Amino acid sequence: MTMRKILPALLLTATALAGPIACNVPGANAPASEATTGTALGIRTDWMDKTVKPGDDFYAYANGAWMKNTQIPGDRSSVSSSFESQKTTEANMGELIAGLLKSEPAAGSDAAKIKDYYNAFMDTAAIDAAGLKPVQADLARFSAIRDVAGLSKVLGEQVRADVDPLNSTNFATENLFGIFVTQSLAGNGVMPYILQGGLGMPEREYYLAADPKMAGLRDKYRAYIAQFLTDAGIPDAAAKAQRIYDLEMKIAQAHMTRDESDDWNKRASEWGSADLASKAPGIDWNAFLGAAQLGGQQTFAVYHDGSVPKLSALVASQPLDAWKDWLIFHQLNSHAEVLPAKLRADHFAFYGTALQGTTQDLARDKRAIAASSRPPYSNAVALGDAMGDAVGKLYVEKYFPASAKAQIEDMVGNIKSAFAKRVEGITTLAPETKKEALAKVNSIVVGVGYPDKWTDYSALTVDPHNAYANAIAGEKARYAQQIAKIGKPLDRSEWWMNAQLVNAVNLPVQNALNFPAAILQKPDFDPAADPAANYGATGATIGHEISHSFDNGGAMFDATGKMRNWWTPADLSRFEQSGNMLAQQYDTYAPFPGMHVDGKMTLGENIADVVGLQAAYDAYRASLKGKEAPVIDGFTGDQRFFIAFAQSWATKMRDELMRVRLATDGHAPGMYRALTVRNLDAWYKAFDVQPGDKLFLAPEKRVKVW
Repeated sequence: MTMRKILPALLLTATALAGPIACNVPGANAPASEATTGTALGIRTDWMDKTVKPGDDFYAYANGAWMKNTQIPGDRSSVSSSFESQKTTEANMGELIAGLLKSEPAAGSDAAKIKDYYNAFMDTAAIDAAGLKPVQADLARFSAIRDVAGLSKVLGEQVRADVDPLNSTNFATENLFGIFVTQSLAGNGVMPYILQGGLGMPEREYYLAADPKMAGLRDKYRAYIAQFLTDAGIPDAAAKAQRIYDLEMKIAQAHMTRDESDDWNKRASEWGSADLASKAPGIDWNAFLGAAQLGGQQTFAVYHDGSVPKLSALVASQPLDAWKDWLIFHQLNSHAEVLPAKLRADHFAFYGTALQGTTQDLARDKRAIAASSRPPYSNAVALGDAMGDAVGKLYVEKYFPASAKAQIEDMVGNIKSAFAKRVEGITTLAPETKKEALAKVNSIVVGVGYPDKWTDYSALTVDPHNAYANAIAGEKARYAQQIAKIGKPLDRSEWWMNAQLVNAVNLPVQNALNFPAAILQKPDFDPAADPAANYGATGATIGHEISHSFDNGGAMFDATGKMRNWWTPADLSRFEQSGNMLAQQYDTYAPFPGMHVDGKMTLGENIADVVGLQAAYDAYRASLKGKEAPVIDGFTGDQRFFIAFAQSWATKMRDELMRVRLATDGHAPGMYRALTVRNLDAWYKAFDVQPGDKLFLAPEKRVKVW
């Protein structure tokens, strides 16, 4: 897994989030940390446990007191160092919306639409009073299905641009197929990608794995479907729930594995429209594509070419009534946030508590303004999903100073230069490979803070009194915006994250990076802090994203974003050997007996961590211009650099979420990402780590990669 969010998406609840860390961030600071934020020191000494030997457990040394004193709030499934940034962003967003609610924006303006969307979402009394009336037209469409052609048409109508296999590695959609639009992996123009979908749980392993915990979740999911349909007033709910579950089991069996999804080298299939009918019979493709507004499209990037034929066959082979039940459930399930209270409560009980261990839902006002960064199996109907870019524009105008943008751009330039120097200094790299690598790093397009061009929402209609209609309108507007790109030149400046998101991302096909404004604030970045801390935290994030262009997935793309092998066989062999070493290193990290980090699945992120940290360290040392940094509070500059890095990954998560992460997420949990330091010689010198220390790796075992 590569080219994705540096942070694994901050998991707030199952219904409101932000990834993807992701990422994606798992995040929260201990309250006491605020006393040191913004000081000349930059690191949080009150987080540390200095009784721990750095070479035995560097994570505990840097974060031991934080781990002991920090509690996970009931409405969160995890907390980490970046939670303070998230809280600041939430407070800013709350202030922004409060001001907007008091204003009288011009009718039809983005501000007016934001206000109306928010008010409709917050009016739970109206949502509860409306019951299922807003959904009746959709339910009637499903009930009217009489044959495979009709089913195919409805499945096409349901398609959304709600997956992203390259940037955020989001493979999940409750619709049977998901659409993603960008340049094809082979570089043959901008076209629609077709991805597998159709599941209500995170991914196929939840249905198929023999693990007792997964089996228990399957029982809870089946019970949830029945309870949810009962509370929705759907007759014969128990029997329908069993049919839905049985159909999803067949869908899961048809799915390709996560490892297969992550192997970009094998995901570059392009089919003509006629190929869909010949290679994937079952569904009526003409009806499906016409309803999906893709009837005139001649070429498709069939990302999941192994599962699309199997899913298509299920459309014809499984009973129509099972499909109609499935459509009803998923239409309600994916929009539970804007449906009556019983359904909202049922949804949280399964997706929040059973899947992630959270004991209370996030406050609705926070869910209303959530950025588009939820896990793929949660509702995606908040303001951040429908009009995230419009909200982001207002956010940066009020909260992101030009000085911060300039400072980050300077740091990005320094780290790019440091990475280029590392490439130039690799004596074992063939000249032709080195030339391609340098061309790629020098041509990376870096977006800092916000996009140069904001999304146009003029076609979006918002009803101040109908939250469900607004959710559907937002999804359709997003879909229209994405399919409008088909056949046009690739826009390398396109952003895939909103400015108000605490995260960052690498975009492989565009050879570009996005660093949203919200991650460029304290404590993740403090303009007044010690450079060692800024380079160790934000600098490592920047280095990570740059390095994604050269991880096990990114290294398969050239400077133009086309996937091709630009390596000599010898260079590629050495690169793969280094990757195998790193995968084996991460396989040893096991938070539960019999369940460990998947070194292969997390390899792209782990390579980017190693290379990014090294590039950030090189850039930091270069910034000293040959001098040594001052010793502050007894810590050298190098020590502060590495402590800041480890503290940027301070992480606590509930066991339920840890299991989700280990099974589905290409990011290793933060406490293991902090151990990236084991591969840098400078860390050993900084803390006098010696043979016999638990984290010691012999020099030949330290993975260099680049």
